[in-house]
Amino acid sequence: MTAGHSRPAALDRLALDRLSAVRVDSRFKGLPPDAEGLTVAELAGQRRNLFTGGFTTPVLALSAEALEHNLALMETYTERHGLDFAPHGKTSMAPQLFQRQLERGAWGITLAVPHQVRVARAFGVPRVFLANELVDAAALRWLAAELAADPDFVFVCYVDSVRGVELMDAALLEAAGSLPAGPSSARRVDVVVELGAGEGARTGVRTEAECAAVADAVAATGTLRLVGVAGYEGEVPGADPERVLAWLRRLTTLLVDFDAAGRFTAAGADEIIVSAGGSAWFDAVATAFAEIGELSAPVRKVLRSGAYVSHDDGHYKHLTPFNRVPDEGALHPAFRLWAQVVSRPSAEQAFVNAGKRDAAYDLDLPEAQAVRDARTGEVRGAGGIAVSGLSDQHGWVRTEPEAALEVGDWLGMGLSHPCTSFDKWQLIPVATADGTVTDYVRTFF
Repeated sequence: MTAGHSRPAALDRLALDRLSAVRVDSRFKGLPPDAEGLTVAELAGQRRNLFTGGFTTPVLALSAEALEHNLALMETYTERHGLDFAPHGKTSMAPQLFQRQLERGAWGITLAVPHQVRVARAFGVPRVFLANELVDAAALRWLAAELAADPDFVFVCYVDSVRGVELMDAALLEAAGSLPAGPSSARRVDVVVELGAGEGARTGVRTEAECAAVADAVAATGTLRLVGVAGYEGEVPGADPERVLAWLRRLTTLLVDFDAAGRFTAAGADEIIVSAGGSAWFDAVATAFAEIGELSAPVRKVLRSGAYVSHDDGHYKHLTPFNRVPDEGALHPAFRLWAQVVSRPSAEQAFVNAGKRDAAYDLDLPEAQAVRDARTGEVRGAGGIAVSGLSDQHGWVRTEPEAALEVGDWLGMGLSHPCTSFDKWQLIPVATADGTVTDYVRTFF
């Protein structure tokens, strides 16, 4: 038996509307200078063209078509495989995209740190999966108040140590003393034991015996409730399909063993959660989770992939599971960074006005994809052109003899790693294939 795929309510419409009412000013890179003072809604209503509407370079744009395609594809994929989807919101930190993900069937939103949870709650996200340990006393006091104020708010986080459980318990006990009396006061915090992916991996308990000790510590508190197990298969050392699947089966075996020991029944859990899934191995997650049999309560199988929403032209282009299961579809890269050629000191060298402040560079350099001719407005391929390095505000470009590239031309670049692309832009134009900007996405990093 599996938990149902109930859809959460929409986000707080008034909070989203306030984003549209923000005035355009110098905080926002790349926007037209003559749009100063317009609201974001007014600027979107003008449907300006990205190339001729006064936008300044560098400017990052999201493809309207690719966004919609990716949102729809993962909705279909998760439904097909019986997974509940809680896409990782730390990728975009964009409430407008959270809303679209929820509209596309997401069960909730995954986040990584307390600040991100506060952003999500400010916009009314009803279910949050914190894929991290939470031992900060101030954040736990805030969480306790949030849970008490909203009986419908669902929150789950990791635990991976007895000491962490002790810190959580102490902070929540202190918080309970300051909460108003009532039916929702001092709600227990739902936790899942995080199984580490192996020696040298990131967070998580290393052995099953230690997992049991952490679960025992949770059971000894009155402030926490054990509801499942979770982990991140992307940290498996030497990850390949066999190693990843083997670790995922360790995770599901831990779940079954915990249930057989009566841990979830004793905790009063009305459903059991198992969660994994980054953006590189969600096919293996689907396989392993499909093998879980019936347990003492409905099982909610939560997939947390986040990079899919924009995908990319580098890291995830090569790692996406859809390369292994092409019959299930393909994600489309949605980002393109446009910069202008500002210097052409030699036939082999050019410089554009976008650098580390504008483009992701932690995994791969930007990929030259298109040139918009400053003389004709024609957009052509970027054959013979490659980004060779980034300074803070410049991109270093190598050009082959056949490459036609002049000062003033715009160079369109694909980016690698969505998480470090979104975080460099506070307001991102969403453009259709012909360059018409139809919307603007606000981020909160």
